[in-house]
Amino acid sequence: MKIKKDLITGITVLVIIAFAMGGIILYQLNKSRNTLAARIAEISAAGTPQSIEELRSAIAVYEDQIEQHIKDVAQTGVYWKILATRLQDRGLHNEALEALERAVYYAPEDPAPYYLTGVSAGIVAKSSLDFAGAGGNSARSRYFDLAESAYLRAIALDERYARPRYGLSVLYLFELNRPEDAIPHLSRYLETQTRDVDAMFLLARAYYMTERYEESLALYDRIIPLTRDTVKRAEAERNKETVLGLLYG
Repeated sequence: MKIKKDLITGITVLVIIAFAMGGIILYQLNKSRNTLAARIAEISAAGTPQSIEELRSAIAVYEDQIEQHIKDVAQTGVYWKILATRLQDRGLHNEALEALERAVYYAPEDPAPYYLTGVSAGIVAKSSLDFAGAGGNSARSRYFDLAESAYLRAIALDERYARPRYGLSVLYLFELNRPEDAIPHLSRYLETQTRDVDAMFLLARAYYMTERYEESLALYDRIIPLTRDTVKRAEAERNKETVLGLLYG
């Protein structure tokens, strides 16, 4: 009899718990519905919609507000990007980075702000001095890391976007001493920018720095008949002679 009594008591407790949980769930559902009703009432001129047509009208107004908000957010991102380019034009690259952070916030899948971030971060890195005399320059390293990651993100978002490949290659060649990493980006860049002599000079330099002399020589042979700039042609001819000297003594 005791076992039977305990069993009945246990079942009673479970039933009470089930009712309690059901009450909590129902309360949460009603709360959510009341919140939605209150929100609809706020945007409805006639108060809480009663009929199906009134509800449809309120939903349409709500959707219009959402669409307008989306447009406002997108336009805000554009304005931050424009502000950043104006700041860059005036050489205000620290301020430009602040604007670009906002541009990326509003448009995280737009490759352009990342490219612009790479440009400004590279410039700020070169102007970052060790004023404290601590024997290191963490700010310089941090901005170079930011520039590299920004360029790479721009490329990841749009592999056909040529500018970040060029900017990243300049960073690798002249600031980070990583010519081997510049080569694939410059090669890809020149697939579309086939007459960009400056990029050819960069790639020839990268080949030279990695002791790929024949490939460097081939690029100078390509530059000489292509460029109309006498200064660049003379530079290519001098560099060609240097490479020939290394190849054949």
